[in-house]
Formats: sequence, C-alpha cells, structure tokens
Amino acid sequence: MFKRLLGLSLLFGMAATAPPALAASCGDREVMTAKLESGYSERLTAGGLQKSRPEATVIEVWSSDETGTFTVLVTHANGISCVVATGSSFFQVKEVKKVPGTPS
Repeated sequence: MFKRLLGLSLLFGMAATAPPALAASCGDREVMTAKLESGYSERLTAGGLQKSRPEATVIEVWSSDETGTFTVLVTHANGISCVVATGSSFFQVKEVKKVPGTPS
C-alpha cells in the first residue's frame, strides 16, 4: 500500500512540475516571424481576430509559394506567439467569379 501511494505521489508530483508541451513552441512574435521569413521563406497570407477566449488573440497563417510550407500562429496581446500547426503542400483556393447568363 505504501509503495503504491509513494509511486502515485511521485507520478503526480512530476506531472505537476513538468513544463507545458506548448511552451517550446511559443516565443516573441518578432523573433518567430523573422525565423519564418528567413528560414522558410514564409510570409503572412491570412489572419483574423479570435474573441472566443478571455483575451482576444490573432490567428495568423504564414505560407510560402516557393517551399509549399505553412505555419499557423496564435499571437497574444502581450506579443507572445505560439505555433499551433505546421505543414507542407500549402495551396490557396481562388474564388472563380460566375459570369451572368451562363449555366452553372
């Protein structure tokens, strides 16, 4: 019984003091965007304001036509950005305007 209690205490103690997994992917926005521009040839291609949290955040999509990579950042009001998604084979959808009088 004592061994189980000690084991559980150690397990929960280590879990409580461990740094969050996302902390490694967060940093100063200026530093992160400079890395995206210089290291991946990405540029800001889309963004928007997200008000669903207690504080408003900005969602940014950075992408590169040259490399096909993309990165999604969440930027907080304090200037800290966090990477929430990365990937390759990025594409953009361009809306085709309908010509009046032609069948669809």
